[in-house]
Amino acid sequence: MSRKIKEIMTPGPVTVPRLASVRDAARWMRDTAIGDVLVSDDVSGDGRLLGLVTDRDLVVRVLAAGLDPDSTNVGDVCSSQLVSVAPDDDVGHAVDLMRRHALRRLPVLDDGRAVGVVSIGDLAMERDPDSALADISAADPNS
Repeated sequence: MSRKIKEIMTPGPVTVPRLASVRDAARWMRDTAIGDVLVSDDVSGDGRLLGLVTDRDLVVRVLAAGLDPDSTNVGDVCSSQLVSVAPDDDVGHAVDLMRRHALRRLPVLDDGRAVGVVSIGDLAMERDPDSALADISAADPNS
């Protein structure tokens, strides 16, 4: 029987409001030892997911572009064309989506609300726990 996303995802994703500064998002990433945060609609109050921003996005879309991390909002630099999975989707479905869209992370949505994130590292540990990527994903983060 195929495993489900809810069995391998990282639950409780960090979500920041779209008007949060890039610097604040970077601090959340540092403080929680993660490489991405989900961006929500802080105006509507419904917690609608607007995008995802990664540590790489911050480097490429903010720092390399010469933008000010204090005055640039995460909503302005996040990836907004989201591809997502549901907790009860098969792991193979996530693998297929990541391959087709060249993605490293997928938000996990349950009835439209973010409940987790599944990463390429999660899938590596699931598919081949002895692989180099699985070892790297399981290692403590660098400080």
